[in-house]
Amino acid sequence: MRVVVDRGKCIGAGQCVYVAPDVFDQDDDGLVILLKEDVIDDGDTADVQQAEVLCPARAIVRGGK
Repeated sequence: MRVVVDRGKCIGAGQCVYVAPDVFDQDDDGLVILLKEDVIDDGDTADVQQAEVLCPARAIVRGGK
């Protein structure tokens, strides 16, 4: 699965880090950082899906393989 983060939309809520800490982190300004390459392992798929749903700014977008 592919995932793209839009740091311009990110408001630093941190929900992505809470539900998928192996995939997302926050920088010193609180903005999302993608820890893994843009292709996410199948083992992290459910967490990334939840992060996308919980993101209040809709800064996380999932795509195909």
